[in-house]
Amino acid sequence: MTEPVTLTATAIATLAFTKFIEGGAGKLAQKFTESAWQKIDQLREKIWNKLRGKKNAEAAMTAIEKGSGENINQELNRLGVYLQDVMNDDPEFKAELEAIAQEINAGKLQDNSQMVMNIDGQNNTGYQTKNEVTNQGGENYTAAQITINKTT
Repeated sequence: MTEPVTLTATAIATLAFTKFIEGGAGKLAQKFTESAWQKIDQLREKIWNKLRGKKNAEAAMTAIEKGSGENINQELNRLGVYLQDVMNDDPEFKAELEAIAQEINAGKLQDNSQMVMNIDGQNNTGYQTKNEVTNQGGENYTAAQITINKTT
């Protein structure tokens, strides 16, 4: 069994407000199980209940739910700061949020589809990509030509 991933307050806020960030239905709905969607709603409700009455936090949550476009990441980061403060002050609340977030991640559907690359044409160049954005770190590179020199 793998170790649970520790999520930041901003990552937890992103999970909680996923349906507003991604537009809710369509492709995003295919990424989570039904029980994960229920947990997402539960997580968002817990955050709302805890931050209700905090004017700036409420403003950030309302802006996210309205889908303010370009500002949504800024609002998520702002909400993450308020949420982190509350989580630091209330370790029990922090543990509840982290447990729900872990359950949501467990309910995320994996894309196990195969990928096939066909190369043809004058330059004999093919592209094969399947990028999944997660809050678990890692690196993703897509380019026609790329050289990566890393030292660890």
